[in-house]
Amino acid sequence: MKQYNIAIIGCGKVAHLHAKAIGNLPTATLAAVWSRTAASAETFAAQYGAKPYADIGAMVRESHIDLAIVCNPHPFHKNVAVEAARAGAHILVEKPLASTLEDCDAIIDACRAAGVRLGVVSQRRWYSPVQRIRQAIDAGKIGAPVLGTINMLGWRDKAYYDADPWRGTWRMEGGGVLVNQAPHQLDILLWLMGDVDEVYGLWRNLNHPYIEVEDTAVAIVKFKNGAVGNIIVSNSERPGIFGKVQIHGANGASVGVQTDGGAMFVAGMSSVLEPPVNDLWTVPGEENLLREWVREDSELFERIDPTIYYMERQIEDYLQALADSRAPLVTGDDGRRTVELFTAIYRSTRDNAPVKFPLAPERRHDMDGRLEASPNAT
Repeated sequence: MKQYNIAIIGCGKVAHLHAKAIGNLPTATLAAVWSRTAASAETFAAQYGAKPYADIGAMVRESHIDLAIVCNPHPFHKNVAVEAARAGAHILVEKPLASTLEDCDAIIDACRAAGVRLGVVSQRRWYSPVQRIRQAIDAGKIGAPVLGTINMLGWRDKAYYDADPWRGTWRMEGGGVLVNQAPHQLDILLWLMGDVDEVYGLWRNLNHPYIEVEDTAVAIVKFKNGAVGNIIVSNSERPGIFGKVQIHGANGASVGVQTDGGAMFVAGMSSVLEPPVNDLWTVPGEENLLREWVREDSELFERIDPTIYYMERQIEDYLQALADSRAPLVTGDDGRRTVELFTAIYRSTRDNAPVKFPLAPERRHDMDGRLEASPNAT
């Protein structure tokens, strides 16, 4: 069985989760790490038995890197991902793929030109309750999906934004709840409902005056298949309540998942408090299965470290995709669709109008609609 050499690019909090996940996979070796700061790379590498590098191209070539996992802040994904791809590494990028569509396209184009695969981290797709929904839709148990909703009500306090200098700013984080917390739920909604035709959205900063970015966003979505959707995401509800994705079918049956419950997870700062579970299931003949599934998923939650286990499943899928010469479950194009969706909400707020899909990058120097709608941005 082939052993895959993996490099981590960026040594922040989430990088430690990836390093631990790699260490648990029998076919994976954390061979190298890169950080913009040499001391950070050296400290991280010493902790996990890898080799530190200050040059990405040299790292990929000298350490024979099969897969590079990009873990630095979102607005800086493009340059490092492009450099690693051009050196010959396959690429897995932490969510979101990038902050702007222009950067997404640059990464996708570089990977295509280099002949390497591109994936985006969205490990919640591997949650058992999410997989059940996907399987129910594929089996036609709810008919055609006709209504999809996201309700994600969480909380971020000042200590969270003070923890890293890049948090809470347009230039360094690229956005707020839409860019940092919501991509998991946005990806699941798109995976289950299909491509988007039009979005009308609105974002606001409701109770975080010390940050530039939005803490709340809402949107109405029209899908290309005729279905509709509603999105409510917020970091303004103390101490954090839940994250839910629910899908309603043409035959009247509904299925749903609570991906997050209790105080919301913060990589490197907190743990996952409640198990992901199906919170809604009205498929005819299967209504009584919900209690058993909740029990099963709760028991699994107690046996694993959920902050690492699902990372393992996604990296495992990616390596198997390389072995099978197939696309990973979450592709670069999937990652772009998530960025396209939250970009549409920013542009819709700026222009006070619905936004038609597909979206192309803009060259307005306002970060795809963020800055002109944000008088406090710097």
